[in-house]
Amino acid sequence: MTAAPRRRTRILGLPEARWASAALLLFLLALPLDLLGAPAPLCGALYAATYVTGGWGPGLEGLKALGNRTLDVDLLMVVAALGAASIGQVRDGALLIVIFATSGALEAMATARTADSVRGLLDLAPATATRLLPDGGEETVPAEALAVGDAILVRPGERVGADGRVLDGRSDVDQATVTGEPLPAAKVPGDEVFAGTVNGTGALRVRVERDPADWVVARIVRLVESASATKAPTQLFIEKIERRYSVGMVAATLVLLLVPPALGADLESSLLRAMTFMIVASPCAVVLATMPPLLSAIANAGRHGVLVKSAVVMERLAQVDAVTFDKTGTLTEGTPRVTGVHPLDGAGIGADALLALAAAAERPSEHPLARAVVGEARARGLRLAAAADFAAVPGVGVTATVDGVTVRVGAPAALLPAVPAAAADLEERGHTAVVVLRDGVPAGVIGLADRLRPDAAGAVAALTALTGAPPALLTGDNERAAARLAAEAGIADVRAGLLPQDKVAAVAQARAAGRKVLHVGDGVNDAPALAAAHTGIAMGGTGADLALETADAVVVRDELAAVPAVLSLARSARRLVVQNLVIAGTFIAVLVTWDLAGHLPLPLGVAGHEGSTVLVGLNGLRLLRRNAWDPGVGVTAGRGR
Repeated sequence: MTAAPRRRTRILGLPEARWASAALLLFLLALPLDLLGAPAPLCGALYAATYVTGGWGPGLEGLKALGNRTLDVDLLMVVAALGAASIGQVRDGALLIVIFATSGALEAMATARTADSVRGLLDLAPATATRLLPDGGEETVPAEALAVGDAILVRPGERVGADGRVLDGRSDVDQATVTGEPLPAAKVPGDEVFAGTVNGTGALRVRVERDPADWVVARIVRLVESASATKAPTQLFIEKIERRYSVGMVAATLVLLLVPPALGADLESSLLRAMTFMIVASPCAVVLATMPPLLSAIANAGRHGVLVKSAVVMERLAQVDAVTFDKTGTLTEGTPRVTGVHPLDGAGIGADALLALAAAAERPSEHPLARAVVGEARARGLRLAAAADFAAVPGVGVTATVDGVTVRVGAPAALLPAVPAAAADLEERGHTAVVVLRDGVPAGVIGLADRLRPDAAGAVAALTALTGAPPALLTGDNERAAARLAAEAGIADVRAGLLPQDKVAAVAQARAAGRKVLHVGDGVNDAPALAAAHTGIAMGGTGADLALETADAVVVRDELAAVPAVLSLARSARRLVVQNLVIAGTFIAVLVTWDLAGHLPLPLGVAGHEGSTVLVGLNGLRLLRRNAWDPGVGVTAGRGR
C-alpha cells in the first residue's frame, strides 16, 4: 500500500452540481421577470434554458432506467414538466425540474465525499520503510515491498513502517489512529507496533509480522469501503413509493388521453383533461412536503454548530434508537490533566512543592504527561526552577538536576522495585500515576487522567431518554480507564481494548438486532464504525479528517449536548414531514377526484396545486425558528441525574 496525495472533491467540480446550479440560477432569474410582466419571449427563453440545464441529466438517467424496464420518477418529472409547458404552465414545469436536479446533485455530492474519505485513509499508510540488511547496512524500500521476517528501523518521529514486534530499543509510540488511546504507548522489546503509528523519541528495530495487505491500517481501509458499499441506502419516505406512483400516474394519464377520443370525445378536451390531471397529480407538493422540513432542520442545526450533510441524514437521525460512543476526544477532552498530587509520608515536602519540582524537571520534555504536569504548575502560579542535565528515557521517564537535587519523574514500575500504595490506588481507579524521586528517594506521586467533557453526563442521560436505551462505550483504551470515565458519564455498557474492526463488529451486532445505531466518535479508528452505523456523528474540534469525512454529521463546536439536541430536531422534522404528506395527499386526492369525476377548470387545478405546494412549503419552514432548537435537552437531563 502506498500513500496517496490527499484529494477533496469540490462541490462545483461535480457535473450534476454544476448543471443543477445553472438551472437554479436561470429559474431565479426568470421568476421575478415573469412575475413583473417581462416580455414573454424573454421569460420563455430563460425557462427553456432551465429545462435544458436541469432536465437533461435526470431525463437521460430516466431513459436508461426505461431501457432496463424500470420507470424512474426522474423521467416522470421531466415528462410532467414538458406536459405542463405544453399547456402553458411553463413556470410549474421549471420549478419541478429545479427540484429534481438539486436532489440529484446532493446525491452525487454524498457519493463523492464517501470516495474522498476512503482515499484519505491512504495517507496513514507509510510510503517507505528502512529495511535492515544482514550485513548491517540499510536500504529504503517501498513499504509494500516488505515481507514477513524483515527487520526495519524506525527512527524518532517517523511512522512505523509495518505491523510487527519490537526487537530492540525503547520508545513511546502514538497509536491513537489505531486504538484511540489518549497517551503514547511505551514500547519495549516484545511489544507489538502497528503500521502508520508515530514513533516518539527513541529508535526501534522492528520485525515485520504481517504482509502489507493484512496491516491494521489496510484493514481499516477495507472496513470503511465495505461498510460504505453495503450500507443500505436510506431513501426519503416519498422515494420508497415512487415507482408505483410513477406507473399509476403515467397509466392514468394515458387512459385519460386515449380512451375518451376512442369513445368519440373531443381530442382537444381529452388532452386538456389529461394534462390537467398530470399537473394536479404531479408530486410537487409531495416533494416539498419532505424536503423543506428536513432542509430547515439542517439550516437550524448549522446555526447551532452541527453540520448535517444531507436531508437523508436528517431523516436517519430521526430514526435512531441506539447510541454508541467513542471515549477519547468524544466523551472526554482528549488530553491528560493532573487529577491529584500526593506527597509520600515522611518525604518532608508539600503538594505544591512536589508539583513544582516535577514540573521543573519535565519542562524540557514534549511528552503529553509532561505538558500536563507543567500546565498544572503554571495554573497554580508556581515558580519553576531551571533544570540542568536533562535526559529522557522512552518508557521510563525523565531525569534532571533542579536546584542541585537530582529529580526523576516517570513510571513507578520502571523507577522503583515496589510500586507505592498511592500509585497503585491511582492506577486501580483508571488514572495514570507518575512517581517523583529526589536524589533517588521517592517524594510523591502525581495522578493524571483524561477529563470527561462537562456536558457528557447530561448528553448521555438525554440520549437514554430519547432512544429508550442507554448508550454503550466502545474504546481502544484500557478497561480501568474506560470504566472510570463510563461511571462518571453514566454509561454501564463498556467495551474496552477494541481495535477498529471490533468496533465495527459491535455496531453490526446492534444493527443485526434491528437497532438504528448512531455512533459518535472523532478518530481515524472510529471511521469504520462511523461508516458501518446507521448514522455517524464526528466531533469537529478534535476529529481527524477521515472521521469528519466519513461521518454523516459533524458537531463543529465539540458540544456533546448538541447530539441529543439534533436528534430531537430531526424527530420534529419527521413529524412535520408526516403532516405535510397528509396535506399534500389530501389536496392531490381532492383535485384528482374532481378532475376525473367532473370537470376541473385548469386555472383552479393549477391554483389548488400551487396552493398546496405553498402551504406545505411554509409549514416545513417552521423549523427555521430559533426555538425549534432545544439546547436544554441534554442540560436538563444532566441536572436530573
